Amino acid sequence: MATTIMRKGRPAAVEQERPRVGFWGDAWRRLRRNRAAMAGLWITVFLMIAALIGPPLSPYRYSDQDFDHIFEGPSRAHWFGTDELGRDLLTRVLYGARISLSIGFVASFVNVVIGVTYGAISGYFGGKIDNLMMRIVDVIYGVPLLLWVILLMVVLEPGLINIYIALGTVYWLTMARIVRGQVLSLREREFTEAARALGVSTPRILLRHIVPNTMGPIIVTMTLSVPQAIFVEAFLSYIGLGVQAPMASWGSLASDATEVLRVAPHLVFFPGLAIVITMLAFNFLGDGLRDALDPRLRGTM
Repeated sequence: MATTIMRKGRPAAVEQERPRVGFWGDAWRRLRRNRAAMAGLWITVFLMIAALIGPPLSPYRYSDQDFDHIFEGPSRAHWFGTDELGRDLLTRVLYGARISLSIGFVASFVNVVIGVTYGAISGYFGGKIDNLMMRIVDVIYGVPLLLWVILLMVVLEPGLINIYIALGTVYWLTMARIVRGQVLSLREREFTEAARALGVSTPRILLRHIVPNTMGPIIVTMTLSVPQAIFVEAFLSYIGLGVQAPMASWGSLASDATEVLRVAPHLVFFPGLAIVITMLAFNFLGDGLRDALDPRLRGTM
């Protein structure tokens, strides 16, 4: 749409109005301009696809053993080499990606469900309810995350389901604090007051009016929580409290390989490289989303 600007009685210039886009459209435009964030996005997509379809396409099975080819380095037949039982390391890394990524995504899902609900209720009602709920968060927050998870894993015993439970019990604290802060500022806004005046129920106000306006911080926090959960799982597996055989995650693969580090360093290198690449990809993506979803930067990128 063209707009004519009049100067001293005559048209001076014709400007083209930029088509209006919504908040999410503008956020996607800014995210695409961030090369690091887009690289992180495509790496994340590639890792998920590789974890899903990689093992079935591999010529080797997860448990195939070949004692004639133990501790072999990377080659045309075995791109990542083989382990102490002659198993193909690439296939095991792809299977390990399923475990590690599933832990990251499950922890992120629990983070959203519990953290958003807890923080929204605390921030909306305020007063004594908010004070009580936040003191509970402060008490749990006083114990370092890793220490809390380690203690729970010692009680629950190692295993994939128990890792889900251990992370789920404490992983939502940061999300709850962030959502609570957002809700405190939104509950007094005009649209919230108007909804109350019209007799809209509290759950509907939270679900339809307040929580959607906090989606930016929620998405960023959820994205950044995935690599943290993967790192926690890798650390637990490294100290023997993670997933147990026959399952294997990136952390357990690296842990098993430390005993033969001098003989076969590739057994540590490739699972470790997978962890590093995944953490960098999610962190780049999270940083890009933080910038793209910041309303103060709208129209500046």
